[in-house]
Amino acid sequence: MDVDPLLVAATFAIGIVVGLTGMGGGALMTPVLVLFFGIPPLTAVSSDLVASAVMKPVGSLVHLRRGTVHLPLVAWLCVGSVPMAFAGVLLARALGDGQEVQDVIQTALGVALLVAATGLTVRAYLRLVERARRRDGSADPLPQGRPEIAVRVLPTIAVGAVGGVVVGMTSVGSGSLIIIALMALYPALKASSLVGTDLVQAVPLVVSAALGHVLFGDFQLELTASLLLGAVPGVYVGARLSSRAPGGLVRRALAFVLLASALKLLGLPNAETGVALVLVALVAPLLWMQVRRRHGFPALASRDRDSVEAS
Repeated sequence: MDVDPLLVAATFAIGIVVGLTGMGGGALMTPVLVLFFGIPPLTAVSSDLVASAVMKPVGSLVHLRRGTVHLPLVAWLCVGSVPMAFAGVLLARALGDGQEVQDVIQTALGVALLVAATGLTVRAYLRLVERARRRDGSADPLPQGRPEIAVRVLPTIAVGAVGGVVVGMTSVGSGSLIIIALMALYPALKASSLVGTDLVQAVPLVVSAALGHVLFGDFQLELTASLLLGAVPGVYVGARLSSRAPGGLVRRALAFVLLASALKLLGLPNAETGVALVLVALVAPLLWMQVRRRHGFPALASRDRDSVEAS
């Protein structure tokens, strides 16, 4: 079996970022495979999903042992996501063959990355608002155990179904899109429970999508082996570094990379992509400083732990 050392090195770096941020690997792995290694989009999605199906259970077991998983939510999410993830593969195939289906997957991936980058921004803003409420005493005390929430069955199934289709077609969404929807539907859930619930529900979701791609996609064993050889130790290293790394800075850099990848996947020419990214790099920090001031924080976050978490 041939293993590409350069690809292993790249996926090791991606694994570190995933371990640092908790961001789903598909949001980084698939565009890197397409844009830098010239791998066809359907092949990249197929191999990335199979690799994720191997890696996801490891992190989910940790959360299950810690009790940070809301199992009823997991069950209802899976009712929607598992069949629709498999259907997403069939939908991608039904849209065409050869270059036509590759173009469809690439466009869908670009759109999914735009949503994922937006999701990172929304998560950062919600963290800032939550911290401001705790500081002002307007937030209710967090429960010590798992909060009792009323499961909204139909909206939860709908979130799972939409997430399943997106993951089945693009491999993006199990660790970025769905958790944003959960934050909106269940604001009473603590951050650890949101992450744990999202991670555990992603296991059957990704397995279903991976099975669909093995049967109907363009799965390549050599490519998947290279992904696993790099990503698994990378995630471990990233997780070990996560308590010391400036998480806010890493997330902002990640959002910038996702935006750049999305614009290229959507076919924006290099000149226009460069102008858009320069504008974002110049304007976004100024807007974020205004948001921080509006909520009573200094424009620039200090280096203490609370500021890092809120940044």
